[in-house]
Amino acid sequence: MSHSRFESIGAYLPSNIVTTQELLARLKEPPSFDLEKITGVRERRVHDTNPDSYEDSFAIAMKAAQDCLSRSRYDAAELDVIISTSITRSKHATRMYMEPSFASSISTLIGAKNAITFDVSNACAGMLTGTYILDRMIRSGAVRNGMVVSGEAITPIADTAVAEISEKYDLQFASLSVGDSGAAVVLDEAVDDDDKIHYVEMMTAAEYAQLCLGMPSDKSQGVALYTDNRRMHNEDRFLLGTDSQINYLEARGRTFADEKFDYVIHHQFGAAAIPWMNAICEREFGTPMPPDLRVIEKYGNTSTTSHFIVLHDQLSEQNIPAGSKLLMIPAASGIVTGFLSTTISSLKV
Repeated sequence: MSHSRFESIGAYLPSNIVTTQELLARLKEPPSFDLEKITGVRERRVHDTNPDSYEDSFAIAMKAAQDCLSRSRYDAAELDVIISTSITRSKHATRMYMEPSFASSISTLIGAKNAITFDVSNACAGMLTGTYILDRMIRSGAVRNGMVVSGEAITPIADTAVAEISEKYDLQFASLSVGDSGAAVVLDEAVDDDDKIHYVEMMTAAEYAQLCLGMPSDKSQGVALYTDNRRMHNEDRFLLGTDSQINYLEARGRTFADEKFDYVIHHQFGAAAIPWMNAICEREFGTPMPPDLRVIEKYGNTSTTSHFIVLHDQLSEQNIPAGSKLLMIPAASGIVTGFLSTTISSLKV
């Protein structure tokens, strides 16, 4: 069976920057802990809210898709599939759209007239879920290539949080760490081992689903995110991913050390949590973890686009040498976890 690869990558980050200190200054009751130190988020990008230049999640996704196509060998009309994976599906401020699908609308505007189109919603694991699906479609021979794209204008949950938080500890504190962004990748069939998605696997453990819920606010007309961080970010939850990867590798007669990863990219949800996750991984895998790549300090938690914003940023800074082998580890409400292994050489920004 053939393998897929990342053929091109694109991103879009709004120009507006809001610092954590600026957000906290708007709270009626400051938190009893150092939010910036715990999350590692110093600042984040926020979509343009001016009426004449409003950036909704669809517009952000479009800009990321166009950026991706600008460095792809494929024209839009040559794409076989477009998969949209955003959590926020806003057009024109607070209006949320389910139909027509974002993927269908994006394909029309970029000129992907021959593409199969559909949306996938899987919380912050959205883009990795889209990659998982497209990888399987390419490996099976059903399609030759495709795009996974997401645009997130998710900072309205931060606006709701600063207006409603009134306790020292509140389930909306995680909302203060998010940032807006768009990302897109084109996948096609790998031609050698220098550019290749070796494997990608996902799993969901529904017993934790209630610990992080996005919904209309129970106090206002805003959208809100309620996250029980104390119960969600614990060792049992993190072991779901390590156990599944150990089982996957053992079934193939391999160990984590055999994989020889050069870098790991975790979901960017907390600077304090990532070293703890790496320590758990090292204990369970019985070998040191590779260096982790992160951009949480300047972009925050960008939800579905998280791993690809890191990848785009680090490629643009030329911090990933050709031939590097990367491990991407999702962490999403659901609870969703998993792992993606890829070697990249020709992917450029």
